[in-house]
Amino acid sequence: MWVPDVATDLWALRDHVGSYLAEDDVLASARAGAERSGCVPVEPDAGAGLRFLAATIGARAVVEIGTGTGVSGLWLLRGMAPDGTLTSIDIDPELQRAARGVFLAAGYGPANLRLINGMALEVLPRLTDAVYDMVFVDAGPADYPRYLEEAVRLLRDGGIVVFAGALGAGVVDPDASDPSTAGLREVSRMVREDDRLVPVLLPLGDGLLAALKAGSARPAP
Repeated sequence: MWVPDVATDLWALRDHVGSYLAEDDVLASARAGAERSGCVPVEPDAGAGLRFLAATIGARAVVEIGTGTGVSGLWLLRGMAPDGTLTSIDIDPELQRAARGVFLAAGYGPANLRLINGMALEVLPRLTDAVYDMVFVDAGPADYPRYLEEAVRLLRDGGIVVFAGALGAGVVDPDASDPSTAGLREVSRMVREDDRLVPVLLPLGDGLLAALKAGSARPAP
């Protein structure tokens, strides 16, 4: 009788999912730039998930918190409508310059891009309420609960918020109590308990916590 090696099978499955969609030369260049800069971009499978979600809702207006070198932004742009605009916020101007080069190399022009240099929690309150289709957060997890509050305000009904790294190493460790782990746990709880949101936890990359803004209260499961 064949007995599966669960650990081996899980790693093999993850490798298979991660390699299902290969990144092209532009994405590979952006990923290499991230490694040189010390950034940790989303994995290819998580990027594919972002593109899928953006395409599913026909996203035209997307906010990204954490530009990095453009890996996640390019995945998002490729899922958005051709006339869509990505508003991406990052505190590091050098990273944003690199990301702009990636976006331009991929064929996206100024009309598709609004790159804002600054602290996200200072920039977000200046953005218009209820007009964005999607908000993607890939920044310090300790601030994720605050980003959620801003995202729900920014999203139209039917819009989606997504948090990267939702299955970070400390989340399943009951003894972990660092600020990042605490932020991940808290935003997960907030999303799950908010009756305006329809949540799902996707095991892509380091985990994507996604939630659709339903507008009115949803029935309890």
